[in-house]
Amino acid sequence: MTIRPHVFSVTTGAAITLVLAGHVLSANSNDWSPGPASWKGDLTAIAAADWNYDRAEHLLGRAGFSGTPEEIRGLASLTPEEAVRSLVDYEGIPNDHLQVFEHSGFWDESLANFPPSRPAATELAMDQGESMGIRVKPEHVNRHMQPISDRFFYWLRATQLETRRVGYWWAERMLDTDRPLQEKMALFWHGHFATAQNKIRDYRKMLLQIETFERHAAGNFGELLVAVAQDPGMLYYLDAGVNVKGAANENFAREVMELFSMGVGNYTERDVREAARAFTGWNFDNLDFVVNASQHDDGEKTFLGRTGNFDGVDVLDIILEQPVTAEYIAGKLYRFFARDDLPETLQKELGAIFRDNDYELRPLLTAIFLSRDFYSEATYGAHIKGPVEHVIAMLKQLGAEDVPGVPDFNSTTIALGQHLLNPPSVAGWAQGQSWITPAMLQERGNVAFDYLFPNVIAFRDPNFLSRGGDGTVGERLRNGQNFTTAIALEDETAEMTAFNMANRERD
Repeated sequence: MTIRPHVFSVTTGAAITLVLAGHVLSANSNDWSPGPASWKGDLTAIAAADWNYDRAEHLLGRAGFSGTPEEIRGLASLTPEEAVRSLVDYEGIPNDHLQVFEHSGFWDESLANFPPSRPAATELAMDQGESMGIRVKPEHVNRHMQPISDRFFYWLRATQLETRRVGYWWAERMLDTDRPLQEKMALFWHGHFATAQNKIRDYRKMLLQIETFERHAAGNFGELLVAVAQDPGMLYYLDAGVNVKGAANENFAREVMELFSMGVGNYTERDVREAARAFTGWNFDNLDFVVNASQHDDGEKTFLGRTGNFDGVDVLDIILEQPVTAEYIAGKLYRFFARDDLPETLQKELGAIFRDNDYELRPLLTAIFLSRDFYSEATYGAHIKGPVEHVIAMLKQLGAEDVPGVPDFNSTTIALGQHLLNPPSVAGWAQGQSWITPAMLQERGNVAFDYLFPNVIAFRDPNFLSRGGDGTVGERLRNGQNFTTAIALEDETAEMTAFNMANRERD
C-alpha cells in the first residue's frame, strides 16, 4: 500500500472550524436538534417528520466515521428507514476501489512454527540441529547460536513493521470505504474479540482476523463466534496449544463466556472446566484451523445444565441458547453505538430482538439506529470517540482523500491511548470516559493541529528509529572488545540490545 500525499479538500480556515467545533456545518441547517427527553428508552422508530440534516449527521457519525456535508445531505434526503437501510444493508454496495493488502514478501515457510521465545529458539537448534530454517553443526561440536537469535529478532521486527502497514491499510479502508458500518463493526469486533500482535507475533494472523471481522461484520453472531473460536490468532493468543486431553487449559473456555458471549456471573467454575475439555485438541497449523483427535477429550461433559459428548462447537451452540447471551451482546453493541447508560429493561428488549432474529445482527442494528432513543437528548453528545474513530472521523470531516503519512497514524493513535492491533488485554479497550483525561484532551488538540499543519521537516519515521545500544555494541566489537564485554552496557537501551544476543555465542 502506498501512502499518498497529505491532501485536504477544505480551506485551512474551514478546517480549523471543523476541528475545533467537532461538528460539520450545513449551509441549510446546522441546528443541534436532539429529540425530547421523552424519547429516552423508546425503541419506536423515528418518524419521517422528525428526520433532518442534524439527525442524519448523528446517524452517520455513530454508524460510520462521520462524513462530508454532501454525504450527510444525501442521507437527510432519504426517509429514516431508507437512510438506516443504506448503512446496514451494505453488501450490495460496490467497494472494489479499496486495495487488498500488499505483503512485503519476507515471510517463508520456515517461520510457520515460530518459537515462543528467544531461548526456545536456541534450545530447539541445540536439540534438533535446526531452528527457523537455520541449520547448526551436529551435536558435540561448537555451534554458533547467534544466527538463530538474529533470525528470531529479525522476524519479530519484520512482523512488527508489517503490522504497522496492516494498521495503515485498515485505516485507509475506514476512511475510503463506501460501507462505513462494515468497518465500524470490524473495529468493534477487534475490541470485543481482542488479540494482540505483541503476543501473536504474526502479522498474517492479525490480517486474517480483520478479514474475518469484515466478512461477518453485520452478519450472524453465532457464525462469527465459531469463526473466531477457530481463528489461528485467537487460538494462539489464548493458549490452545496446551489445551489437551488430561490437562485442559481453561484460558479460552473462560474468556469465551466471560468476555465474548455471556458476561461475568452467568456460569460456574465447573462450566469453565467442562467447556475447556470440549475445546481440547483445537489448534492451528500455520493459518488453518485443525483438531488433533488424539488430544481431544471425547468423554461425557455437563455444561450449563446439558450433558453429552460435547465438542467446542456444541459448547458454543449451548452458549447461544442462553437468553443472557443475546442481552450481553446487544447491550455491548448499544453502548458502543449509543451511550453507556443502558437501563436493564431496554437491554432486555434489545436482547429479545436479537434472539428472536436468531442472532442476526442487522435487525438489532436497525432497531437501534431507527429508535427514538438513539436520537434522544440522552444519547446526543454522550459518545466519546476512541482514538482510531476520532482520527478517521476528523480526516473524513476535513475531506482528506487518504490517511496522511505525516503525522504517522499509528504513532498518533498510540499517543491518544489506542494501539490498533495491540489491545492492552483480552478484555480489549475500556470505552467512554476512559479515553479522556486532561492530558489526553490536550493531546487530541495537538493531533488536530499536527494534521492541519504537518511538520514534515522534523518528522521522524517510527519505522526507522533505532535504539542507541545497537550502535554502541557494534562500535565496541569493531574496537576489539570480546562479546561479553561489548554487550555489558549500563543504560536501558543496553537491556534490549543484550537481550537480542544469544545466551552463549557457542553451544
